[in-house]
Amino acid sequence: MSVHRDHCPECDRPLYESRFDTTFRYPDGSERLCLDLVGGLCQPCNQLYVDPDLIDMLDLRRGRCVFAIESDAVLSGRAAGFAD
Repeated sequence: MSVHRDHCPECDRPLYESRFDTTFRYPDGSERLCLDLVGGLCQPCNQLYVDPDLIDMLDLRRGRCVFAIESDAVLSGRAAGFAD
């Protein structure tokens, strides 16, 4: 696996690490939905960083991430923790 990144390469602020539901758009206009993708979000730069090895493994190299939202699984887990 590639080196773990914990700060944004653009602004050097810490990344918000979580799992994201994402949509990648390919040059031909087709899209691919990836659920529960591990990544780091730089909120000020509005940029999601994903391990390049994971991108290669999922064959997403030609795609561009056009949408990312924190996974429902993560949010549900947090909500259950608050209920305890």
